[in-house]
Amino acid sequence: MELQQGKEKFIQSWGTLGSNWGINRTMAQVHALLLISPKALTAEEIMEQLKISRGNANMNIRALIDWGLVHKELKPGERKEYFMAEKDMWEVVRQIIIHRKKKELEPMLKVLDDIVSVENECPESEEFCKVIRDIKLFSNKADSTLDKLAHADSNWFIGTFMKMVK
Repeated sequence: MELQQGKEKFIQSWGTLGSNWGINRTMAQVHALLLISPKALTAEEIMEQLKISRGNANMNIRALIDWGLVHKELKPGERKEYFMAEKDMWEVVRQIIIHRKKKELEPMLKVLDDIVSVENECPESEEFCKVIRDIKLFSNKADSTLDKLAHADSNWFIGTFMKMVK
């Protein structure tokens, strides 16, 4: 397989993986392109290589910056903005954990906090409260685990993972 074919396959596969995780396919493709690019790219270069519109490129670059997966670079004497992906895969995973936790788990924990106080004066409400308490307990453990992962360094993670695999 030639290099260009490998790049195209990786970008398409990363886009599919992203959409399977609920992330915009084009956002994942922009991320993939920047991950494999040896140098920072301009929005125009991203548009050209992925054959996407300026609006689509800008919107997805901004989203990737918000996620902490892409950084803007300014080059002295140039007006264009350049973009470079975070290349440290542990940092990429960490940023995804932090963002998804904030977007998905934390709102659910707030809902569970609100509804755990339902009065349980009948068998149906007792069962409801029991299920909610169990979900809340599990969700709090997941939240705690994700916090530990997000604040751990890669050596700790790899060491812990290897212990689990043995």
